Amino acid sequence: MSSHNDTVTIAPEAVHLAKGSVWRLLPILGVVLAAAGLGGAFALRGEHHHEFWFAYLVAWYTFLAIGLGGLFFVIIQHLVRAGWSIAVRRLAENVAITLPVLCLVGLPVVLFGMHDLYHWTDTAAVDADFMLSNKKGYLNEGFFQIRVGVYFVIWSLLSLLFYRWSTTGDDDAERAARNADTARGFAAPALFLFALSLTFAAFDFLMSLDPHWFSTMFGVYYFAGCCLSIHAFLTLVSIFLRKSGYLKGVVTDEHYHDLGKYMFGFTVFYSYIAFSQYFLIWYANIPEETIWFGYRIADDFLPLTYLLCLGRFPIPFFFMLPRAVKRNAWTLGIIASWILFMEFVDMYWVIQPVLAHHHAMASGDHHMTMHLGPLDALTLVGVLGVFLAAFGWALGRKALIPVKDPRIAESIKFENF
Repeated sequence: MSSHNDTVTIAPEAVHLAKGSVWRLLPILGVVLAAAGLGGAFALRGEHHHEFWFAYLVAWYTFLAIGLGGLFFVIIQHLVRAGWSIAVRRLAENVAITLPVLCLVGLPVVLFGMHDLYHWTDTAAVDADFMLSNKKGYLNEGFFQIRVGVYFVIWSLLSLLFYRWSTTGDDDAERAARNADTARGFAAPALFLFALSLTFAAFDFLMSLDPHWFSTMFGVYYFAGCCLSIHAFLTLVSIFLRKSGYLKGVVTDEHYHDLGKYMFGFTVFYSYIAFSQYFLIWYANIPEETIWFGYRIADDFLPLTYLLCLGRFPIPFFFMLPRAVKRNAWTLGIIASWILFMEFVDMYWVIQPVLAHHHAMASGDHHMTMHLGPLDALTLVGVLGVFLAAFGWALGRKALIPVKDPRIAESIKFENF
């Protein structure tokens, strides 16, 4: 039995996970990884509670970048009425629907980890610090928790709405067309809510780790990482699904090519934002701003900074320049894996120097020591497990593509020129 969409025929076995498919084991694998990783990290927490929460924040924000990137991908494809992406849009919707679960993963940070992570939660330190005293109208626990609640509600509702509009049309072409129009009409206000919530969440969770430092570009910096992460993740999932026998005749080399072009484009965009942020701070040479970069070019963190500089721009940029690289599953898969790895490096580079600075001040030797140990590995594995469990559940619940979307034929027949 086949589904017909204009002039294309889609075989059900190409877009529905078989009952015995290894992909259906993904939620079970995710639960095992989550239990082992987070359980092991919590068991090792003991006296290392500061290290635990910093490692937890790194892991959470690494995978949150993929989830938020998925939501952005879905919103922007509806907003611009893109045709090429419909064949991979359901995969992005399945990524976005992990956001309610990832928000639950973030709750412990708000409920239990704030005093270990954020210096501004120490009221005595705030009262003794002129700059923090002037920021306490914004940086206080009550207002922080309210803001985080708003972010989580926005992300969860938007992901659920777009997912529902897409999946409820799988059995009815007319309903699919109406839902597509509804999603497109709502995309503009959704993008506005997404942009504000992502930006201020990056300020709150990441930038306020060092409350003396400030950058109006920081939200865009994190957004660029989200975009790189989702295109890399969609590339890998598309490749693995095709290798498993799914999406054949639906996702083609043309879609690989476009995903590769987006990874290439956002590599340039990320580099532009990252360099601009650094260059403006270097040029102004204001102590409150330069100290943030000072931590990251000192002692153990200098090699990591070099890796970030090389791994975020020259390596992916020159690797993806040839057209053939973006149309080959193996080469594209290699660079997509590298981009996801570099997102973890980026989050580690943003978050962990704050802890190293605290240790340097407490020890009195002022040496910025980088610690990468079991807690970092376990929390990363644990949050990966949660993400895979949620994504795997969504992947097997509905068709891998919006089979009744009125423009699915256009996407399948799409060609690059």
